[in-house]
Amino acid sequence: MADGFHKPTKFPSRVFEAFHGGDDPATLSRVAHETANALLSRVRENPDPAVVERLVAYTDEHGIDAVAELWAQASARSLPGALWRLYLLRLLIRQDPTGTAFLFQRGTELAVGVDPVVAGAPTPTGPEEVVALADDILHGIFAGDFGIALDRAAAFCRIMAGGATSIADDSEATEPERSSELTTRALRFSELGQELGACARLWRSYSLD
Repeated sequence: MADGFHKPTKFPSRVFEAFHGGDDPATLSRVAHETANALLSRVRENPDPAVVERLVAYTDEHGIDAVAELWAQASARSLPGALWRLYLLRLLIRQDPTGTAFLFQRGTELAVGVDPVVAGAPTPTGPEEVVALADDILHGIFAGDFGIALDRAAAFCRIMAGGATSIADDSEATEPERSSELTTRALRFSELGQELGACARLWRSYSLD
């Protein structure tokens, strides 16, 4: 973990669009698993509200690089990999709540399944609501049902993917560059949703390590 304090690191959207999950389980480190398991076990055994609040807001003070240093290289279907993706998702939402709310609202309008209900966002979902949703999901990781929190995050990502795809289609003729960017973003959200959904299933089978 990074020593000391520093300003939170900005995480540009283009970095997210280039982000791929950990494809190679061989790159997992023992430190990533030990820290993830120790942190989660300790906090969930005694979910002190003040401690949970500090953990939810950890990257606001320390930056995303502090979390990435520990968990970003872990397998997508592992406990450290899930925690990294949840912190990454929260950061992306907080850096652009207006754009996120726009994509999410469009995705909600197009969704045909239960994802909007599972995600648990109020309707309509504005910037303040989408930021609160991100914090609420992370609270659930440390002080609620871990599997439900992962399911909510996965549903959120699927809705975002649908919204980004729809707006990309609308922009294709007039703004091809934006359309291409949104299509890539939709793919990343779709992948993220699949990974988090898999982590939820592994958690329920006591196999998420």
